[in-house]
Amino acid sequence: MPIAPASTPPRWTERQGQYLAFIYDYTKVNRQPPAETDVARFFGLAPPSVHRMVVELVERGLLAKTPGAARSLRVLVRRAELPELE
Repeated sequence: MPIAPASTPPRWTERQGQYLAFIYDYTKVNRQPPAETDVARFFGLAPPSVHRMVVELVERGLLAKTPGAARSLRVLVRRAELPELE
């Protein structure tokens, strides 16, 4: 009988989940994705920190971004899977 793993690792960290939830909700409310500066302002972070997180989320397949296009962030996870925005 195969042994099941003790637990499956989460798809994202708590902070990554908050980024994804913010981007999803912002897009829904404003009918356009946020700029990275909007994300930085919301979380009270420097733009380079937000950019690094966006790059990581894209690499992990959780977020899509069109290179060279402004406001092109697109969450690739269903809203029901995301945490509530805090």
